[in-house]
Amino acid sequence: MWRWFENVFHLGLKEIASLSRDKVMVVLIIYVFTVAVYSEATAMRTDVRNAGVAIVDADHSTLSSRIKDALQPPYFRTPREIDRSEVDQLLDKGQYTFILEIPPRLEADLLANRGPSIQINVDATAVTHAAVGTAYIQEIIMRETASFSKQRGANPAVPIDPVIRALFNQNLEAIRFSASMGVINNVTILAIILVGAAVMRERERGTIEHLLVMPVRPGEILAAKIWANSLIILLAAGFSLHVVVHVALQVPIVGSVEFFLAGTAVYLFAVTSLGILLATIANSMPQFALLSIPVFVVMFLLSGSFTPFESMPTFLQDIMYVSPSTHFVRFAQSVLYRGAGVDVVWPDLAIMTALGGVFLTAALLRFRAMLLSQN
Repeated sequence: MWRWFENVFHLGLKEIASLSRDKVMVVLIIYVFTVAVYSEATAMRTDVRNAGVAIVDADHSTLSSRIKDALQPPYFRTPREIDRSEVDQLLDKGQYTFILEIPPRLEADLLANRGPSIQINVDATAVTHAAVGTAYIQEIIMRETASFSKQRGANPAVPIDPVIRALFNQNLEAIRFSASMGVINNVTILAIILVGAAVMRERERGTIEHLLVMPVRPGEILAAKIWANSLIILLAAGFSLHVVVHVALQVPIVGSVEFFLAGTAVYLFAVTSLGILLATIANSMPQFALLSIPVFVVMFLLSGSFTPFESMPTFLQDIMYVSPSTHFVRFAQSVLYRGAGVDVVWPDLAIMTALGGVFLTAALLRFRAMLLSQN
């Protein structure tokens, strides 16, 4: 047993040394966990920022002025007052995402409790931006109307006064979600690419024959590739969370980073095994790339990292339960966003471990067959 650990350790050091000499891979790792995470968090935003808004004010009252003044940066650009005849033309040109039409006698009808209405015209080609921005504008109109009515002594009929508490992200900032998810998603893609490229590099350079004449077994070669590449990804992910997410982006991390990295190590055991399995199926690096792309694209899109897992069709949810990325995303979000402990996430850790065992067994069988074909 000691001999096995010694062989795995030294083979892993060889993997790290080989990777350190691959400048393209080194640059890729640095880029993915620094520039890519930062740019994704700051540029790919689903909340409203600097949305174009115009107003058709047919009332010119105190209330309409208050609504107009409340639509301010950073959510909206300073509103521009336009004529009613310009609405369709400006929406067709895409110059404004939101155009409010305030009717005549809005203030008078409100004070008389006649139930006036305000029309919001929305360019919904950017559906997420449109939906979130419309909710913002509705909230602003309701808030300003209620405040104005209270100051004037009116009593608008509001049967329910909802009180909303947003937990774990009180300001509903998209960056607090996208920053950490960038790290989580990049762990998956790099785990598959690094370990798969390591296997393909051995085959294309002919160094796999050198391993065949050494007193090592296929399981030791496999284990060395897994721990060496996983260690590099863990160090890069830890650096990205502490420096890029927490310091540069100033996103608070609620849970324990150390516990997250421990769970990530379990996930890497599964996903690197999957990467080796894919590398044993492909015959060249281009084939491996083409085979890997649909795998991690599906793992991204259907794991719950971009859209809620519960919104997917039931049969797709059942299929994705066999993907370790689904359980990793759930584990990572629970730990980093909600500060969950082992008592909450242990089922996902157990499933990732079981799936890792399945993938490792399949990868080992394929890897042995590949080595035998080299003879």
